[in-house]
Amino acid sequence: MVKTYAEIILKMRWLVVLITVLIIAAMGYGAQFLSFTNDYRVFFSKENPQLVAFENLQDTYSKNDNVMMVLAPKDGNVFTAKNLKAITWLTELAWQTPYSTRVDSITNFQHTRADGDDLIVENLVYEDDDLTPQRIEDIKQIAINEPLLVNRLVSNSGHVTGINVTIELKGENVTTENPEVVDFVRDLKKEFVQKYPDIDVKLTGIIMMNRAFPEASQYDMQNLVPFMFLVFIIILFFWVKGLSGTLATFFVIVFSIVGAMGLAGWLGIALTPPSFSAIMIIPTMSIAHSVHILMNFLIAIHHGETRREAMIDSLRINMQPVFLTTVTTGIGFLSLNFSDAPPFRDLGNIVAMGVVIAYFLSITFLPAMMMILPVKEQVVETRTSRLMVALAEFVIKRRKVLLLVMGLGILLLLSFIPRNELNDEFTKYFSTEIEFRRDADFASDNLSGLYLVDYSLESGETGGVSSPEFLQRVEAFANWFRDQPEVIHVNVITDIFKRLNRNMHNDEDSWYKLPDQRNLAAQYLLLYEMSLPYGLDLNNQINVDKSSTRMTVMLYNTSTSNVLALEQRAQAWLKDNVPVTMQNEGASPTIMFSHIGFRNIRAMLLGTTIALVLISFILIFALRSFKIGFISLIPNLIPAGMAFGLWGLAVGQVGLALSVVTGMTLGIVVDDTVHFLSKYLRARREKGLDAADATRYAFRTVGLALVATSIVLALGFMVLTQSAFTLNSDMGLMTATTIVFALIADFLLLPPLLMALDKKESKHV
Repeated sequence: MVKTYAEIILKMRWLVVLITVLIIAAMGYGAQFLSFTNDYRVFFSKENPQLVAFENLQDTYSKNDNVMMVLAPKDGNVFTAKNLKAITWLTELAWQTPYSTRVDSITNFQHTRADGDDLIVENLVYEDDDLTPQRIEDIKQIAINEPLLVNRLVSNSGHVTGINVTIELKGENVTTENPEVVDFVRDLKKEFVQKYPDIDVKLTGIIMMNRAFPEASQYDMQNLVPFMFLVFIIILFFWVKGLSGTLATFFVIVFSIVGAMGLAGWLGIALTPPSFSAIMIIPTMSIAHSVHILMNFLIAIHHGETRREAMIDSLRINMQPVFLTTVTTGIGFLSLNFSDAPPFRDLGNIVAMGVVIAYFLSITFLPAMMMILPVKEQVVETRTSRLMVALAEFVIKRRKVLLLVMGLGILLLLSFIPRNELNDEFTKYFSTEIEFRRDADFASDNLSGLYLVDYSLESGETGGVSSPEFLQRVEAFANWFRDQPEVIHVNVITDIFKRLNRNMHNDEDSWYKLPDQRNLAAQYLLLYEMSLPYGLDLNNQINVDKSSTRMTVMLYNTSTSNVLALEQRAQAWLKDNVPVTMQNEGASPTIMFSHIGFRNIRAMLLGTTIALVLISFILIFALRSFKIGFISLIPNLIPAGMAFGLWGLAVGQVGLALSVVTGMTLGIVVDDTVHFLSKYLRARREKGLDAADATRYAFRTVGLALVATSIVLALGFMVLTQSAFTLNSDMGLMTATTIVFALIADFLLLPPLLMALDKKESKHV
C-alpha cells in the first residue's frame, strides 16, 4: 500500500508540488489576521481567581495601570532650582498623555498647611515659584519626610524622583491604545532630554511592560530567526551532503511556518512572546521528519539503488515511524492546552499544527521535489556510517556495564530534582537587551518598582473610613507592612488623616496622629477633598460610599516565593488582629504572576499525565507489543527527569516557562525512541534477527538520522536560549538539555534494556 502511494507521488511530482504551493498559500493568507496583544493580562485565563480579584478591586477604585518616568539628575540632587523647574515642566506636559487620568509628582503633590482657621491645599512647587535656597530646602524637607512621597515619588536621599502617570485605556482597540501611550511618552522623553540634557529619564510601569512584550518578539524576529535558518541550512548541507536535499527541506520548513501561522490567523489567535516562539520551534520540529526520509533515501542511493527505488524504500520504512512521531509530538504540544496560561496553550496549538503540516509535506512535497531536483547517484560508504557500526558494537559488548552506569547516573541526577524551587520575577521575563528591563531594574534599585500589592479594606458601613477604630486598624496593618524587609513603601489613607489632624491644630507635630472623633475625621476629609484640583482626588484610595479604602504596598523586586510568603504572613496578621469584614486577600499583577507558576504546574501535571497515557497506548498498539511499549516508556520519561535534576544542581529555580517543558518534550523525545524501535522490530520480525543483531541493524539504518535530528533539535532550541524573552530562553535551554539526554538514553540505555528483556527468539515473517 505504501509502495503504491509512493509511486503515485513520484509519478505526479509536478502536480503534487503545485497543489502543495496552492494549499500553503491558502493557509498562509490567514496570516494577515494575526495580531499581537499588548496586555500582560493575556497570561491569565478569564476564570483565574487572582485576575478576577484584581479586576474587582479596579472596578471599586480607579485603575492603576501606569507609566512611571524616573528622573535621575546627573548631579545627584533633585532639589535644585533647575531640576525642580524641569520636573514641574514635565509634570504639566505629562497630563497630555493619551488616556491619562492622573499625574503625580513631587511638584504637584497636594501639600497642606494651616493658615489660621483655614486649610490651605496647594502644589508643593509651582512653575513661577521663586526658588531661593531657603525655599528649596523647605521643599526638600517636606518631600523627604512625607510618607506619601518618600520611596514612592522621591528617594530618601533625594537623588532620583518619579512622575507617575495613571492610564485608563478604553479597551476598544487593544493593539493600538497601549502603543499610542508609549509612543507619546517616548517622544516626550526625547523632548525633555533635549531641553534638560543633565537629567536621565527611565521609563517603567505596567504600560511600558505591556509594550515590552511585542518588542521582545520583534527583537527575536530580527536577530534569532535569521541566525536559526542559517544554522539549519549549514547542518542540513552537512548531513544530506547536497544542495537538493537542503533546498527541499528548506521549503518544508518555510511552508510549515507559513501554514501554521496562517491557520493561527484564521483561528483568531493573538500572538504573545511564548506563542510567537512557535516560529522558531516549528522549523526544529519539521526538519526531523525530512531528515529521516532523506537519510534513508541517501543511504539507499549510496548502496546502489536508483533515486526512484531509494525514495520508495525510504517512504516504505519511514511512513509508520514518521506518522507515529507526528502523533506523539502533536499530543505532547497539545498537552499545553491544560496550561493555566493561555499563551502556552496557543504555543502548543500552533506548533501542533506546524508539526502536522510538516508531516504531510515530508511525505508528499519532499519526495516529489527530490525527484525533480538533481541528486548524485553513487555507491559510497561514509565514515559516519562506520561510526554507527562501531557504536553498536560498543553498546552490545558493554551492555551490562552500560545498564549499571546509566542507572546510577540517572538516579544521581534524579536525586537533585527536589533542589528546584518554584520561583519567578516577572520583570526578569525580559533580557537586558530590552530597554524596559534595564529601566525597571534602575527604578527598583533607586526608587520603587513594579512589584506592589493592593488591599481593599472594608469598614462594613457607609462612611466607615472616618471611623477612628477602623483607621487605627488600617494604621496598624500599614505599620506591620512597613516592618517587613520586602517592603519599600506603603501608600495608605491614614497618613492623610494624620497630616490633616496636624494641620487643623496649627501644624503642631504633637497632633500628627489619627483623629479620635469620627465627625472630626469626616469633616477633615470633606474639607480636603473639596480643596483638591481635578484629577488629584481620592478616588484611587476611597470607594464611592466611603465604606472602604485601598492600601498599596510597594515591594522591592523579589521572587514569587517571597511574595507569596509575605502575603501568607499578611493574611495571618489580618486574621489575628481585625474583624472578618476587614480581612481581604491582596490583589495585583504581582500576586497574579506569583500564583500562576503554581497553578500552571498543577494544571500541567494533569496534561502531562494524560499525554503520557495516550502516547503509551499508541506505542503499544503501533509496535504491537506490550513489553516493547512498556520498555519504551523508560527512555521517554527519564530525559526530562535528568534535565530537571541537572537544572536543580546548576540553577535551582523553576519558573513559569519550565512548568510546561515536561509535557512539551514528552512528545519530542518519543520521536527518537519510535524510530529506533521501529527499525529494531523490523529486524526482529521481518529479518528474524536476534536482539543483538537487531540492535546493530537499528544503529546502522537509523543511527545517523537520530544524531542528525537530535543535533538539529538541540541547536534549534539552543538558538531560542538567546531570546529577549527569558521564558522562551529558559524553555529553550531546558528542552535542548532534555533532547541531548534523550539521545544518550536511546543509544546507551534503550539497546541494553532491549537485549536484557527481549530475549525471545523472533520468527522470520
